[in-house]
Amino acid sequence: MSEHPYRLAVIIGSTREGRFAPVIANWFTRHTEGHPHIDMDVIDLDAVRPYELRYGSEEYETFAKRVDEADAFVVITPEYNHSFPAPLKHAIDLLHAQWQAKPVGFVSYGGISGGLRAVEQLRLVFAELHATTVRETVSFRLAGDLFDDTGHLHDPAPAAQAADTLLHQLTWWAVALREARTSRPYGG
Repeated sequence: MSEHPYRLAVIIGSTREGRFAPVIANWFTRHTEGHPHIDMDVIDLDAVRPYELRYGSEEYETFAKRVDEADAFVVITPEYNHSFPAPLKHAIDLLHAQWQAKPVGFVSYGGISGGLRAVEQLRLVFAELHATTVRETVSFRLAGDLFDDTGHLHDPAPAAQAADTLLHQLTWWAVALREARTSRPYGG
């Protein structure tokens, strides 16, 4: 492992009113804080407001810079109607080179499938952007039933183990691809 931390952008993909995404994001970021080799940047699309971003605006440039500076991403996504939210797709589509040659992991939640159908579609989107998706995911089936009123899991062990596996894989890819981009720019 590199002696320098890598930058992980955690992208909160839901912007719906009453969304459950902050509960999932808070759990994941608390868990990730225990990994000292990761420097985290949380990008909440509800605050970014991707549909309002205009190319060249200060807000657009700030979003583009945050994505560009990341060495890896974790996308937190719900599953809406067997897919992922439209604002997430729009935010991804606003940029191109900033995603290239970087790894992407997923934390999903939803009904009976735990958001995994959304993840499978996101894998196709990121492949087109020349990003590498990691195999392992963290998935919360019927997520509302798994957390207490304070945002803590009733049984944290399975999710913590899945998150550690995801972060282990993501770290390998983040460090390897950062070194590769440094020594030889990606020509996608």
